[in-house]
Order: sequence, then C-alpha cells, then structure tokens
Amino acid sequence: MTTYDFTLKFAVPDDLGMEALEFRLFEAGCDDALIGVGLKGRLALEFSREAVSAQEAITSAMADVKRAIPEARLIEVGPDLVGVTDIAELLDFTRQNMRKLLQTHLATFPLPLHEGRASLWHLAEVLDWFQTHQRRKIDDALHEVAQASMQANVARESRRVPAEHIRHFDDALVS
Repeated sequence: MTTYDFTLKFAVPDDLGMEALEFRLFEAGCDDALIGVGLKGRLALEFSREAVSAQEAITSAMADVKRAIPEARLIEVGPDLVGVTDIAELLDFTRQNMRKLLQTHLATFPLPLHEGRASLWHLAEVLDWFQTHQRRKIDDALHEVAQASMQANVARESRRVPAEHIRHFDDALVS
C-alpha cells in the first residue's frame, strides 16, 4: 500500500459547528485528514490516506465525507490546478526558472486550462511533460494523485454541462 496526499474541498451546511463536523468526520473514517474551515459553509480536508491506488484513496475519502455529511457538495479535488509558482515549488525550481522554462518551451509545454494574468494548468499534464521532455524523475504517488484529481474534477464539471453541449464542442474540437 502507498500513502497518498490530497485535498478535498466541499460546500457544507453553514449551520454545522466545528465540533459537530469533527465528530462526524472522525466517526466516518476521516481520522487521516486535517480539517480546515476558513470560510463559513466551506470545508477543506487534507488527507494522507493509505490505499492500493490514488483513485481508491480519493474515492474512499469522498465516500467517507458524504457518509459523515450527506449534504456536502464536492467543490474540488487537489492537487490539480496549478500556477507557475505552484509548479516551481513542487519541482524545487525558482519561479523565475519556471517562467524561463515555459517561455523557451512554448511549443511543447501543455496548454493552460486558463491563460491570463495567472495561468493555470492541470498538474498531471505538467508532470507528464517534465517526465517526457525534461527526463525529470517525478514522485509516483504525486503523479498518480494528480491524475486522479484531474479526472475527478473533470468528471464533476462535465456533470454540470448538458450532454448535447459537450457533444457539440467535442465535434468542433475534432474538426
């Protein structure tokens, strides 16, 4: 078994107190998570969970949270979306070195999910690029969690868009 580190963020009823949240989560099996409640009605859990795969670790944690707080709605699974600073920190670069690397490899570096003042990429795609193009050794557990996080977030988003809209855009992207 491998230990996987990841974050789950949820929208929860804002009438639940911290003690009630902690008790419910502990009883449901989330004793391997640090609990954060910065904003009212929001819950962030930083898990360090042992499992045979990252997907199993993440899905079992989501099931535990839903068992503890049935009204909880998933906002995001991480690590997934990253900016230049995040990438630099994860791979032990300076931000300036990361920006220079981006500028010199525009043709091959993954396209950002959002481009602007602060561009965002899927971490899994960035890690794939570093393994392939820079021959950099990437931690297997981090890589696996990044892939599972991206898949969970994409699946969550795709449920929010009507299927006919997805097909229409899929057709446009292929042509």
